[in-house]
Amino acid sequence: MVDRLLPTAEAADFLQLIEEWSESELVPRAPGSDRAGTFPRDVFRQIGGLGMFGLPYPVEYDGGDQPYEVYLQALEVIGGAWASVAVGVSVHVLSCYPLATFGSAAQRERWLPTMIGGDLLGAYCLSETHAGSDPAAMRTTATRDGDVYRLTGAKAWTTHGGEADFYTVMARTAAGPKGISCFHVPADLPGISAAPGERKMGLTSSRTSTVSFDDTPVPVENLIGEEGQGLSIALSALDSGRLGISAVATGLSQAALDLAVGYAKQREAFGVPIIRHEGLAFLLADMAAAVAASRATYLAAARRRDAGLPFGVDAAIAKITATDNAMKVATDAVQVLGGAGYTQDFPAERYMRDAKVMQIFEGTNQVQRVVISRALERAS
Repeated sequence: MVDRLLPTAEAADFLQLIEEWSESELVPRAPGSDRAGTFPRDVFRQIGGLGMFGLPYPVEYDGGDQPYEVYLQALEVIGGAWASVAVGVSVHVLSCYPLATFGSAAQRERWLPTMIGGDLLGAYCLSETHAGSDPAAMRTTATRDGDVYRLTGAKAWTTHGGEADFYTVMARTAAGPKGISCFHVPADLPGISAAPGERKMGLTSSRTSTVSFDDTPVPVENLIGEEGQGLSIALSALDSGRLGISAVATGLSQAALDLAVGYAKQREAFGVPIIRHEGLAFLLADMAAAVAASRATYLAAARRRDAGLPFGVDAAIAKITATDNAMKVATDAVQVLGGAGYTQDFPAERYMRDAKVMQIFEGTNQVQRVVISRALERAS
């Protein structure tokens, strides 16, 4: 049990609810679903019903109106129980962000309550096969045709592709970096299709597909913000999304640490539990320090966000710290368990497989270093 510093008793009660629910509902299902590669759509409905999707959004739209630091700590708990599901929650909340933040009052009133209410699942469509770390190079187009935009193109690496009820899509409405716009696209519109899910190393219960749009008619009123505002909306959303992944990675790290410590207390070598051997004990201490550092960095960034302060660089730092630490802590957990850690009898190998992609998506950690270094250059 993590000793958390939470702002209110209400927040503490919600975290306890999420912890108990995750332990009873997620932990038992994760291993089997991981091996089978099944997408647990029913789990997302349960999570939505608990109020998780709307937690950081305003109460006037049926949200929880909680600080981001509370939402992220709840997401961390889910990440420790089942990373595939936690990533899905983070992506759904990310897919709601553009409309919640940049949409008109009429759009928010019309769509946001159902988007965050729990029954719907969203997807965020930014990356393309040739335009991952360089979103300004996207080729998907949205051409105005009377009262609709004709959306044509393909979005790669889409979490919930083919499973989502709506897509938040960035598409080109004009040439250049300022020619990208953002659209709310219901999944039942004509011309939308999804390729079979990617065959991935980890996060096997998370559906990831290429989503194609073939002359899909998107109503003009589904444009979020202004034409040409899409890239700035996308980058703003990703700052918050990086904090989501940081929290998930921290949850995974905590679970790996807990597993390793529990095993080291029970496994004996040379007549004593292996946790008493200094070499292994120091490895566990380093793992604990890494988990604490990850949590501290994402919470520091979240508290800046909650205070209305710039937090983009802080989010980049948190993303690097938490995801690099997740990879190291998960790998070290396998080492602590030895041969047992290399088997599917323990979740250590799943933690290790799931951790790797966290250094890649929501902006690779190399891109995060570019963000930080450019900020350093501007400051000097």
